[in-house]
Amino acid sequence: MTISELTLKSSVADPVRRYEVFTGAGRRRDWSAEDKARIVAESFEPDVTVSAVARRHGLTPQQLFTWRREARKAAETLPAFVPAVVAPEPAPASEPPSAPPRPKRRGRQCRAAAIEIEVADPRVTIENGASPATIAAVLGALKAGS
Repeated sequence: MTISELTLKSSVADPVRRYEVFTGAGRRRDWSAEDKARIVAESFEPDVTVSAVARRHGLTPQQLFTWRREARKAAETLPAFVPAVVAPEPAPASEPPSAPPRPKRRGRQCRAAAIEIEVADPRVTIENGASPATIAAVLGALKAGS
């Protein structure tokens, strides 16, 4: 009896016999959002290839590239804001001191309005009156550096 006779012939006395052999991963996995995010973040590490990360987690590189593209699109739709911390102004002294004995050297003055950005190690302060072009340039440089 040939293979086609076994798979095409169907009767009560002689049931169809069919064998399937699966090789490779052959399964459909359901990855949680946290697992996907962790694997995608791992693929962006320096000196790491996407293929190596995919192999380590039993994925195809195409699947990992799809997850990276989806993460990039999701990041573009989210607003690019971070939590802001408003530091209270120092309380003025209860009683102004009498005239100082001698004039003090002018040091760094605190201005009323400023933007202070702290990313990992560098801290950038943009003082009041900075032009929008300057602010955009500083933010662009910070974004490029991270």
